[in-house]
Amino acid sequence: MKTIITVATTGAWPTKKDNPNVPLTPQEIADDVYECYKAGAAVAHLHMRDDEGKGTMDKNKFKETLKLIKEKCDIVINMTTSGDLNATDETRQAHLKELRPDMASYDCGSMNWGHSTLFINSPKFLEELGTTMLEHEVKPEIEIFDAGMIYNSLYYLKKGILKAPIHYQFVLGAPGGSTATVENLVYLKSLIPEGSTWSALGIGRGHLPILLTSLAMGGHVRVGLEDNVMYSKDELAKSNSQLVERAARIIKEFGNKVATPDEARDILGLKKEA
Repeated sequence: MKTIITVATTGAWPTKKDNPNVPLTPQEIADDVYECYKAGAAVAHLHMRDDEGKGTMDKNKFKETLKLIKEKCDIVINMTTSGDLNATDETRQAHLKELRPDMASYDCGSMNWGHSTLFINSPKFLEELGTTMLEHEVKPEIEIFDAGMIYNSLYYLKKGILKAPIHYQFVLGAPGGSTATVENLVYLKSLIPEGSTWSALGIGRGHLPILLTSLAMGGHVRVGLEDNVMYSKDELAKSNSQLVERAARIIKEFGNKVATPDEARDILGLKKEA
């Protein structure tokens, strides 16, 4: 079996105070993605930061970073649509319309975020976003923080806003969402339609348990400093590529093969690079 490694290099929250190795500028992110590609990552999940290091949906930052990555490798590009909680519905989609990445996140419901604020994905926005992705041939990565979001995805699938086969990304361990436990992953996976592809991640201390469980259940994996700035309990990760290298070793020891970008495109039903 081929296992896809997605690397989430940056996110919207970790700072260099949390880990000095978090890449923030377009050049840092592109260089980091290339090192992860060489280590075995087939998909890069991209967030952008503004000049002050805060999360932004600035399409020019995405454009610059994409150009730098494409000069180096053919990794599958997966862009966030939720990199700034203050972004408008329009700015959350503008980069998709112009840049047409392979994939983009589709957070399938609203939730309390970090016990401090709200993460709003209204029905109106989800219909608009799904339509934008269909029109611009961007495959949604359906991000799932709790079971209700799976049922939302089934509604939009029935309505034609989403198209099968769906690709799910289970995000476990976010405060306000489902905790990163084996039991939760098994339950969530049991709810998705037959024929779907899926990946999972555990935030922080849930990083390795969810990676191992996902692999045992036949899923794909996501690693990176967006989700986990530590390599072990008392050791900061030296780089995103260090986390990718460990994931690749585990996949190989398990008896699977690490998917290349082209193999990931086949698995996910994406168009091949020209």
